[in-house]
Amino acid sequence: MSTVTLGGNPVNVNGNFPATGSTAPAFSLVAKDLSNVTLASLAGKRKILNIFPSVDTPTCAASVRRFNEAASKLENTVVLCISADLPFAQNRFCGAEGLENVVNLSIMRGREFLAAYGVEIAEGPLAGVAARAVVVLDANDQVLHSELVAEIKEEPNYAAALAFLA
Repeated sequence: MSTVTLGGNPVNVNGNFPATGSTAPAFSLVAKDLSNVTLASLAGKRKILNIFPSVDTPTCAASVRRFNEAASKLENTVVLCISADLPFAQNRFCGAEGLENVVNLSIMRGREFLAAYGVEIAEGPLAGVAARAVVVLDANDQVLHSELVAEIKEEPNYAAALAFLA
């Protein structure tokens, strides 16, 4: 279990956050067309997992925009924006914003992802959704970089994450 803060107040987070050098846990999440997307289905590609509570919050929306911009400049890399939002809401947001370089994935049929990646908020008003985190994987699903953002309301360190894919 880890601890982050929400507005400065401590919040417990369940699971084991992936450490640099470890192999990423397998997952199955839901895409905008309601199909399942697995980690294995993305084999051979580098991956940025942009994990957050909901695209309907300003900080989460900012992270999707920022990674969408970065994704257009990265070779053999897919940016996965993972949240508790339904695929319909994720698709609506990206459509309204003109964001085409990220892949939105929902935990609606993949809640085990939260504990497997150590991002399950265990208590408080956001209990049951993901804490903010970024995990960067190489083409073989080895963790190159991982950041569990200390304050949920703050953005991740984009430069640190993207440095591993330059």
